[in-house]
Amino acid sequence: MKGLGILLMAAPEAGEEGGGMQTLIMFGAIFLVFYLFMIRPQMKKQKEAKKFKESLAKGTKIVTIGGIHGKIIELQENTATIEIEGGNRLKIEKAAISKEFSSEEMEKK
Repeated sequence: MKGLGILLMAAPEAGEEGGGMQTLIMFGAIFLVFYLFMIRPQMKKQKEAKKFKESLAKGTKIVTIGGIHGKIIELQENTATIEIEGGNRLKIEKAAISKEFSSEEMEKK
């Protein structure tokens, strides 16, 4: 065990003087990869979801995150009233709206 401590405390050799700069470059590269593959796509997805929620209008056929299909009949600031099959109405949060469901997609199924 004593020999291990001595090895770890050994002075850097002549060719290892730029070790600090290499470490800094590696951290920069890792941050760049995280940004390009994780942070940026998530920000883009959030922006698209916000744009979709702002573009909702009466008469739009939607699907909720719970899988309920309906048509928007009334919109408030944070809620929407939808009409589902059978003429029933549900009041839901706008955040629960997952996507628009057009009539072309309904005909395919």
